[in-house]
Amino acid sequence: MRCSCRALSLFFFLVSPPGPLGAAELPDQAYLDELLGVAISSRLADEREWHLLLHYRPNIFAGYTSEQDDPGFFLAASGKTDPQAELESTLRQFFSADPVGRSKQPAQCAFVARYHWLKEKLAFDDRRLPPEPCGRFDEWFAELNPQSVTLIFASAFLNNPASSFGHTFLRVDQRGQTDQTRILAYTINYAAEVPPDAGWAYPIKGLFGGFKGYYMTPPYYLKVREYRDIENRDIWEYRLNFSEAQVRRLLEHAWEMGNAYFDYFFLKENCSYHLLSLLDYADPALHLTDEFHLWTVPADTVRLIASKPGRISRVTYRPSRSNVVRRKRESLPPDERALAQRLARDPREASDPSFVRLPAAKQAFLLDLASDYLRYKIDTTDSPSPDMKERNRQVLAARSLLRIPSPEFPVVPFTKQPELGHRTSRASLGIGWRNNDTFEEVSVRAGYHDLLDPEPGYTPDAQIEIASVTARYYNRADQARIERATLVDIVSLSPIDSVFHVPSWKINVGMNTIKFNGCQLCSNGVLNGGIGAALESRWLNREVFFAFAEVDANYSRAYEEYHRAGGGGTAGVLVDLAERWKLMASGSYYKYVLGDKSDDVRWFVGQRFTLAQNWALRLEYRHRDQDNDVLFAVQAFF
Repeated sequence: MRCSCRALSLFFFLVSPPGPLGAAELPDQAYLDELLGVAISSRLADEREWHLLLHYRPNIFAGYTSEQDDPGFFLAASGKTDPQAELESTLRQFFSADPVGRSKQPAQCAFVARYHWLKEKLAFDDRRLPPEPCGRFDEWFAELNPQSVTLIFASAFLNNPASSFGHTFLRVDQRGQTDQTRILAYTINYAAEVPPDAGWAYPIKGLFGGFKGYYMTPPYYLKVREYRDIENRDIWEYRLNFSEAQVRRLLEHAWEMGNAYFDYFFLKENCSYHLLSLLDYADPALHLTDEFHLWTVPADTVRLIASKPGRISRVTYRPSRSNVVRRKRESLPPDERALAQRLARDPREASDPSFVRLPAAKQAFLLDLASDYLRYKIDTTDSPSPDMKERNRQVLAARSLLRIPSPEFPVVPFTKQPELGHRTSRASLGIGWRNNDTFEEVSVRAGYHDLLDPEPGYTPDAQIEIASVTARYYNRADQARIERATLVDIVSLSPIDSVFHVPSWKINVGMNTIKFNGCQLCSNGVLNGGIGAALESRWLNREVFFAFAEVDANYSRAYEEYHRAGGGGTAGVLVDLAERWKLMASGSYYKYVLGDKSDDVRWFVGQRFTLAQNWALRLEYRHRDQDNDVLFAVQAFF
């Protein structure tokens, strides 16, 4: 309960009503007119920092519009689109103690970053424009006790659409904290406020700005528990090199955001984009948000910040609990691995002679592993059984009898940090052969990653392709056409072993080109989904075998009734042949029982060789009934 109160304390600073205000004094009109004259003649409303404070973006033809959508954030009626009017109204309001904004404070306190910036630019005379006491901000800032700021990246989590591309937020590192106590620091997190009954409206509203996004400041340990322990996502921490003055500027602007909300757009104005706006104000030379026009992918924002020379001073890895369990199990011989599993099932195994004979350090390691697994199950199960909690208690009790510290166990990541991965958009040029014709091909994909793309920086064995279009020119047929178009194509392979039993799944919505019923090149709409399982082996290097039971529906003029629907399955293997060389082979069979009654047999073999971080070669073969297709392509990520 104490933790929950602490988590809410910073929000209280923002929304709690102010103390009684004294009678507002009339402003020094002459001094106000003097300040307005200097501000206008100096063209302060045109300066970059003013635009950053108000989140103005240039319109396509002329003028500006703020991305901020809370009317209470503006002190002028036309403030959302008029930087000059907003600056003049802000100066006028600084002479008043009347409460403004959602936080109901005097303007100097509600918009403390604006106040300090204008005071610096106009050299306010404190006798003619007395500073307001801002006790709530001072208390909040003292509670944060900031020394530095760390960018946090939580890896992608495919089972939650809002987290499919990862998540970023900031941690405010306090003075005097150590690596062990840093988990108690506060964070700055921007996220959509989604009602629990959003249902099917959730993805639609998320894509088109139907939810409001707010900044919050929960403690870091709550975010670690959510991402690392419950959702089993790796966490990467990037200590940022900001001066003390820049950290203060960032936090002053974050405080102002307590008076704001933004319409939340999952693809563009999301968690990462609006954190970049805080960093931009901390150091206006960065120009981070200017790099994102159509969409903002969290991994791309990490990659962008990492590209700034000297901006990151330290990178720290926090593995997910499931990866801790996996790495610990990998380090054990089969008999000890089985013993740890028996300990998790029955803690009385700790008194078995085969366990007692082990060195104390090994006993501690096995008991720690058993507890790690039980805690993983408790955190990821909606309603963990009392028996599971009791078993964990007994394991911890046996562990406490050893009275030795846990051995140090460095966990090696299953994938490299995100800034080392390829960029998320991709273009490719290819040549190939299809049946009795040759072709040239160009393909563009908005994002994000497929199973054959270079692995570093991405969730292993996971694919998310969004908005991909492929065009071909067939030489003999003298025809150019859209060969394939993908709206979304997601595959999640989750290898099953004796401990982890997460199902694999897939979904694909798009179109391709088929040869069917005498039609040589017919467009074919596709809606496909499946559930399955995957197994991992180490026979060659690393292989993932997978199988799916699927439903499949098509729409095309090639079919007698223009459509067909049925089911079937796919089986295949994904093989890491070498560090830069990967291969995938799969076979599928579908039986269509609705519409055009037919069946379909398909084969696919593809391989990728990585040339550099953002360059790769592909060689692919596809077979579908009497249709054979071979493609060689060069791919560039951007």
